[in-house]
Amino acid sequence: MSQLTLSSFETVRFRAYGPRQIDEIAKRYGMSPDLCETVRVVSEVLPFRVNEYVLSQLIDWENIPDDPMFQLVFPQRGMLALEDEARVARALEGGSRAERKEVVAEIRSRLNPHPSGQRELNVPKDEGADLPGMQHKYRETVLYFPGQGQTCHSYCTYCFRWAQFVGDADLRFAASTPDQLIGYLRKHPEISDVLVTGGDPMVMSTERLRSHLEPLLAVESVRTIRIGTKSIAYWPHRFVGDQDADDVLSLFEKVVDSGRNLAVMAHFSHPRELDTDLARRAVSRIRAAGALVYCQAPLIAHVNDDAAVWNEMWRAELAVGAVPYYMFVERDTGPYGYFKVPLADAVEIFQDAYRALPGLARTVRGPVMSATPGKVAVDGVAHTPQGSYFQLRMLQARNPDLVGRAFRARHTPDAAWVDDLELDPDTPADLRAAFDGGSPKA
Repeated sequence: MSQLTLSSFETVRFRAYGPRQIDEIAKRYGMSPDLCETVRVVSEVLPFRVNEYVLSQLIDWENIPDDPMFQLVFPQRGMLALEDEARVARALEGGSRAERKEVVAEIRSRLNPHPSGQRELNVPKDEGADLPGMQHKYRETVLYFPGQGQTCHSYCTYCFRWAQFVGDADLRFAASTPDQLIGYLRKHPEISDVLVTGGDPMVMSTERLRSHLEPLLAVESVRTIRIGTKSIAYWPHRFVGDQDADDVLSLFEKVVDSGRNLAVMAHFSHPRELDTDLARRAVSRIRAAGALVYCQAPLIAHVNDDAAVWNEMWRAELAVGAVPYYMFVERDTGPYGYFKVPLADAVEIFQDAYRALPGLARTVRGPVMSATPGKVAVDGVAHTPQGSYFQLRMLQARNPDLVGRAFRARHTPDAAWVDDLELDPDTPADLRAAFDGGSPKA
């Protein structure tokens, strides 16, 4: 094998910590009783999970609760409306199990669990029946959700897929086997890319992952397989010290040797996630197996809403041979009010960070809203005698004819999502139609 051997590294057993271990974590790291209670209450609604690597290697416990990595993985006050937090606290204190479940379900229903038409518009059909565990929004790309990969090594508090992790089957995308996916791909040869996502597919054992990836190699029209994962940041042992770390890299090599591109879509939200030797070694081993590593994350308040942080992170990605790819705008779901950053600020943060990059790192695109019609890039703000405008562009679109098209919307300082925007009256009819039934406002 071309990559480093497993014997070079220590094998560490994975252990997850959740709401039941809050007191244990508090005792080890000195969390206050008030902070523990906040985590306990908010995690009734929003999923909470960490592991030993995140706790001991990534969080600065001298700076909680303000530490960005602590904000990234521990539920905080303000992520729920204060009235909702109080309702949950009362239900925990004196309500029955049924009452608690009812309160939590009602709050979750108001947090937009499936934004941007994921359930209504993205689920493909075969002979009139929905295909579970799949989404097909863009012509060339299908998203596939293997059922055994619908959890993560740790949960991000901002995650737009939080509904996958709360134990409600009605909110979850999942497929037990790839059989229906393979059938759909054979009927749709225009699909060249399959994004295996979750959750995190890398929580699966190599043999389980193999059962979902190898059948794709029999479909000639599939030329790129992508794996969306946060594991390099949250559990780099998966590629370095886990018992089947070598096996998973051998699987990656098999995919590459078949003539396909294998792209590991790595989620790094803060430069500290690449600041450990273990994380850098994980990237090195993945690249040695022939896979490409692309990096993306949303811009989120309390964690990375600073140009210097993004510049440092993109430089760190470039230094390990990964490709800076996307700065996303936080989606309007879950604790959106806590994490959202106004688009005007997002443009300034992106441009300030981008200007200070070396040329090879200027592969990154952003800020980008992954909205109902497609991926909308906010290219800047234009000031004209008629007023100020956001300059927008369709990077990707549900309607392929719109890809690359530029348009604009009136600038407002507080707008943080596409729904807050008002399209320019001169917007072409086909672009305007893409937003019908939602926003920007016509």
